[in-house]
Amino acid sequence: NTGTDDYRLDWCASAVFAIPARCRELLSFEGQWAQEFQERRLELGVGNWSRENRRGRTSHDSFPQLIVGTDGFSEESGEMYGFHLAWSGNHRLEVEGLNESSRQVQMGEWLAPGEVVLGPGQSYETPTVHAAYSATGLNRLVFSFHRFVRQRLLKWPGDVMKPRPVHLNTWEALYFHHDLEDLKDLARSGAELGVERFVLDDGWFKGRDHDRAGLGDWIPDPKKYPQGLGPLVSYVNELGMEFGLWVEPEMVNPDSDLYRAHPDWALHVKDRPIVTGRNQLVLDLTHQEVFDYLFAAIDRVLTAHPISYLKWDMNRDLVAPGSSRSQGAAVYRRQTLALYELLDRIRKAHPDVEIESCASGAGRADYGILAYTHRIWTSDNNDALSRQAIQRGFLRFFPPELMGAHIGPAPSHINYRSHTLAFRAATAIFGHLGLELDTRTVSEKEVAELKVWIDTYKRFRNLLHGGKTHQLTIRQDAGRGGHGVVAPDKSEALFAVVQLTPSRLRISQPVRLPGLDHDATYRLALAGIPPPNVKFETQGLRALQQGTLRVPGAVLHNVGLQIPILPPDTALLMTLQRM
Repeated sequence: NTGTDDYRLDWCASAVFAIPARCRELLSFEGQWAQEFQERRLELGVGNWSRENRRGRTSHDSFPQLIVGTDGFSEESGEMYGFHLAWSGNHRLEVEGLNESSRQVQMGEWLAPGEVVLGPGQSYETPTVHAAYSATGLNRLVFSFHRFVRQRLLKWPGDVMKPRPVHLNTWEALYFHHDLEDLKDLARSGAELGVERFVLDDGWFKGRDHDRAGLGDWIPDPKKYPQGLGPLVSYVNELGMEFGLWVEPEMVNPDSDLYRAHPDWALHVKDRPIVTGRNQLVLDLTHQEVFDYLFAAIDRVLTAHPISYLKWDMNRDLVAPGSSRSQGAAVYRRQTLALYELLDRIRKAHPDVEIESCASGAGRADYGILAYTHRIWTSDNNDALSRQAIQRGFLRFFPPELMGAHIGPAPSHINYRSHTLAFRAATAIFGHLGLELDTRTVSEKEVAELKVWIDTYKRFRNLLHGGKTHQLTIRQDAGRGGHGVVAPDKSEALFAVVQLTPSRLRISQPVRLPGLDHDATYRLALAGIPPPNVKFETQGLRALQQGTLRVPGAVLHNVGLQIPILPPDTALLMTLQRM
């Protein structure tokens, strides 16, 4: 503000992009809790398409990213522009068709009335927009975003990403029922499977027997952990695993010592009823005493124990963003900036600790939070069929090493649907693999299968987390999806063909595998454990089953590979090695 009076700022786009009018098809991303990153296409005309998020966090239903391209753009064809707003709070996305043979894309922070008032000499800095262009399909656009995240955005401990360790998360195994001997048994069974990081989820701190109490009191529950977390952390480390811990620092339960002592520390609107969400309120991070308290609480736990990982959750929207220090104005923006500052301070104090952005599963998935974190919990929904669409949308902008993907139980705890272990594992293996089940109760047969899948993940994780991600172009009437990762030098690849619904075709159609060396020949074999109820009846399919099939890369890309008829909810994994 270069003037002499206060200036109220209501909207300032981070950037304005002019793109050709021929790009008239929009791919946007929407959803809800447990159904995140759902892709939606629509045709653009003259006029305005606009979407706003006012939840105070990135949200499950309106992700700050979109793609605009020519009619019918696909994985391997079409011209398109992709945009992502690096901001973890409210946002506005706009695409406007103009009469001047162009379209205009704007993205920026949505501001509540009166939220930003600039006094003389004061300034406002917008969040950053990241944009990429492709003239040859979505896969090339994805390469650009993944390369940027890997090379310029992520800040790993020691500046190098170590192999992404296999997780065992305790939530769906134990929920709030923490018993030291049960936890040790769970850890031991996980270590025997090949798990490399044990993550203690919600329920470990004072008064936390359910979700109605305890948030804010970040000390181990003396009833569950009379000697603190030390014995469990030491036991996990002795088993050869890292120890991770769940926290939700931004929240407070009214039933907590913290709230009873400091009810004014929660965000609220003066003279309005205090309304909880998930039985909790949001702490005012813009209040210095709150900020210092939270840093001290987290620092105390991380200093006391060799904890290598924080699962940072955030389970409600900011529906009453009033602060006693804001003179009535909303503090959405200041709260987000304070969160960044808190994460930054923790990272500097504990540079070897990795942090996951959880937020009830993808509630805060954006490039803004990734400047301070190392993993995104993709969804609370571990159902393998639901995960196919969720992970497909996620991978448009985020590389697979950031994608928390766990093998859940059968039936799923979210939608009660059951799938084979082969389908659950083949779905999860393409991200940062973990287990979200009670490993003490699985059968001997499942133990043997899990060991194979974990070993398979370890074999391919360098490829998965350093290669180029491809989505496959498959006919819709075939009822299939597919995806894969190809090494940068094209020496190896791992592809999955997934039968989502029963095919309406009598004969299985060839599947084209992109990204390979056209001048080379590849040896193909099945990876992991072959799915049940699949017949390999032809000479070529039997060679695939036996690991002796050899096909030129040009043929795999241009003609495709004939695969067997697959039952619904089946994934066929294939590994390719250049000869």
